[in-house]
Amino acid sequence: MKLYPLKFSSLFFYRIWGGEKLKTVLNKNYNENSIGESWEISDIDGSETMVAKGALKGKTLKQLIHTFKGDFVGGKVYDVFGENFPLLIKFIDAKAPLSIQVHPSNALAKERHNSFGKNEMWYVMQAESDAELIVGFNQKVKRESYINHLDNSALVEILNIEKVTKGDTFNIPTGRVHAIGAGVLLAEIQQTSNITYRIYDYDRLDSKTGEKRELHTDLAIDAIDFEFYNNYKTTYNCKENKSNKLVHSSYFKTNIIIIKGVLEKNYANLDSFVIYMCVEGSGKIEWNNNSYSIGIGETILLPACIEQVKIEAKSTILLEIYL
Repeated sequence: MKLYPLKFSSLFFYRIWGGEKLKTVLNKNYNENSIGESWEISDIDGSETMVAKGALKGKTLKQLIHTFKGDFVGGKVYDVFGENFPLLIKFIDAKAPLSIQVHPSNALAKERHNSFGKNEMWYVMQAESDAELIVGFNQKVKRESYINHLDNSALVEILNIEKVTKGDTFNIPTGRVHAIGAGVLLAEIQQTSNITYRIYDYDRLDSKTGEKRELHTDLAIDAIDFEFYNNYKTTYNCKENKSNKLVHSSYFKTNIIIIKGVLEKNYANLDSFVIYMCVEGSGKIEWNNNSYSIGIGETILLPACIEQVKIEAKSTILLEIYL
């Protein structure tokens, strides 16, 4: 059995804040209401995505890594992560605001949960006119001041609020307090981790349980970075038909590619899998005399052994992700 460009079957998750845009904008196929997340590529225990088409249909990431090792993820990736896939790829639709939250570092997550930490990034695909995100603090904050604001339901006074539009990009390292606001549809790239410390949830009730969701304020306080940063938004270039650096960290590297016409990509020296997330338009990827369609809301994984592909589109935007 040989590797080829792989699409996975999405997994859909109800969220208290979810809407309908994963269906209406990204053409996802589900029947439930308030679906807030579509997991595109996941190795989270109990929520593993499976190959959707071809000879490897039904295989999980762990099964693929077990069989193909470095040919699938890349030699350097296999050496570090073994049979664990390092990234979780999602689309998120926030009809209402997400909770204000923070993610633990690798060290803290390992100590408390035997898990990776959760460094992540957001690329805004669509935003309503008044849409906002919370990212970090708007001033340097002392621990005591943070606790005081939290206890008095005034946390938002010290948080940095960003108005957002399509194309806005934010790196969310561990320790950075954050929340996606209402009216935002985005692509999220993160470490394989499902650990979130919920700090504040607007005292709302979950319609499915009739109860407030659990908060993790005690766990969160040791995870928070209280520093103030001058700029939280990522600036980047957008030259057509080339990979433009978006967010590069030691956990993942993401570029943005605006394709108009034909683009040939050579990954012979990369030694990593490559993931394409289509965030606008549609196109096709050609490899080994086969053509693979990709449209908005779709994700394709190129195994590391695929060294060269051709991408063709009238006009499309892809996020290009690798280690």
